[in-house]
Amino acid sequence: MHIITTIGYILTILVGIEHIGICLLEIFASPEKQAQAFDMDISFTKQKAARISMANQGIYNGILGLLLIVVYFIFPAATLIKVWQLLLGMIVIVAIFGGFTATKKIFVLQMLPALIALILLSI
Repeated sequence: MHIITTIGYILTILVGIEHIGICLLEIFASPEKQAQAFDMDISFTKQKAARISMANQGIYNGILGLLLIVVYFIFPAATLIKVWQLLLGMIVIVAIFGGFTATKKIFVLQMLPALIALILLSI
């Protein structure tokens, strides 16, 4: 395996772990930690509707993260790369939207690692 591909594999797994971490923040963190992590007003993150919405979003992030990791053990290398490219591409698109609509931190924290992994797996 080429060193660039190996780095792409490692970075993809790290992106998966990151999304599981985001999931945990969105579902289980206190409103204060959520406000800090996601650049939101504390009065918003304390609202029941916001908590439900964030937990729902957390499920999506958790499933994405879990998929990025689990497919490593399911698919042969050629198929694995294609599945990862699809999932990473989705993360990049969603992160672009989130970066423009939620907080600019998403560009660096979510989009950039996924984009780099996608590029490394596509070389």
